[in-house]
Amino acid sequence: MSTIKRRDFVKILGASAVLGAVGFPHIARSGSKAKVVVIGAGYGGAIAAKYTRLYDSGIDVTLIEKDKNFISCPLSNEILSGERTLESLTFGFDGLKKHGVNVVIDEATDIDATKKKVKTAAGKTYDYDMLVVSPGVSFKWGAIEGYDKAAAQHMPHAWFAGEQTLLLRKKLEQMKDGGKVYIVAPPNPYKCPPGPYERAAQIAHYLKHSNKTKSTVTILDWKDQFSKRPLFEQGWEMHYPGMITWKGAAEDGKVFGVDAEKGILMTDFDEIEADVASVIPPQKAGIIAEKAGLADDSGWCPVNQANFESKIHKDVFVIGDASIAGKMPKSGYAANTQAKVVAAVIAARIHGKAEPKPAYTNTCYSLITPHHGISVAAVYQLVDGKIVGVKGAGGISPVDASQQDRQAEAIYALSWYKNITMDMFG
Repeated sequence: MSTIKRRDFVKILGASAVLGAVGFPHIARSGSKAKVVVIGAGYGGAIAAKYTRLYDSGIDVTLIEKDKNFISCPLSNEILSGERTLESLTFGFDGLKKHGVNVVIDEATDIDATKKKVKTAAGKTYDYDMLVVSPGVSFKWGAIEGYDKAAAQHMPHAWFAGEQTLLLRKKLEQMKDGGKVYIVAPPNPYKCPPGPYERAAQIAHYLKHSNKTKSTVTILDWKDQFSKRPLFEQGWEMHYPGMITWKGAAEDGKVFGVDAEKGILMTDFDEIEADVASVIPPQKAGIIAEKAGLADDSGWCPVNQANFESKIHKDVFVIGDASIAGKMPKSGYAANTQAKVVAAVIAARIHGKAEPKPAYTNTCYSLITPHHGISVAAVYQLVDGKIVGVKGAGGISPVDASQQDRQAEAIYALSWYKNITMDMFG
């Protein structure tokens, strides 16, 4: 890393426990603590709340989350294969409370950036000095004609882990051998770029091991390329020969409409009858970001990529999938590293210190079988105000990797999940 010193990287990402013990000098603000509010308890928000407290236990941190428990989207495709339960992806917030985070189960409905207040569905108002917004994504309902919330009960998107994931699994179980499964992959950008293609592998894994070997999985894609394509296609052919087909936009893969009750997907030149369909629609920033005016015409939130402060509202930081983050993908690990940078920036700003230099990383694992993993990793730096990849850092799984290497990567994927969720909620 030529322009990012190792000591700077460690200062931001690795020294949080030390800072939590030593702390910054506490500064009283007219007899009250500095107040930080975090909206959203996912891969970004939980980390932002926890690490702000670790940097300085004198900061009053309130985390507002609409759900009583967090359910992880990473690894949720394994529910479809039968290799994982929903319970194994579900976490409570007691760990955050032990770090002194005030966890509020409520939905943030409005942000007054001038008065620095957050309003909730329960009628509560929370004042803040600094606000972190980590709302994830929402769908562009209607971008695919006929696909709305009601249609999702017939053609589950399963893009937010939970009831939709279980519904898709149930439909696969009910499907007879020889049935045709279709996955509609969305246009860029969207949450978890490899997700639809891992989903195809996990569904094929279920079909293969449930005596439904005459069934097929077809991905209809709005794009002409996708993340880790050579590795996915190699894995599909290796483990599920002839079972998975991918059709890009140039091959009439773009689905512009559905008749969900009849199970029909409509492309430019065809009407396709699906026995089971998982439709993942185009996406934009989470609802609260849009409602608060944090998103621009693209549907995503422009930020100062050095510290993720909104370019629209001062002292409001937008992290994770909702933000426009240069070359960083919309992934859980990306949100994690962004949150740690923002926590350091908030602590420094509250105490009048210089903001630390940012350093960002990302790692993304995908499972083709329980014993065949693939990955991509990258290190990022700030150049001329933009987040760009560091040449020669990170990399992608080699196509010619051995079976042992693939098995090792599957183990690493599970270890990654265990470690990152412990980081969030432990």
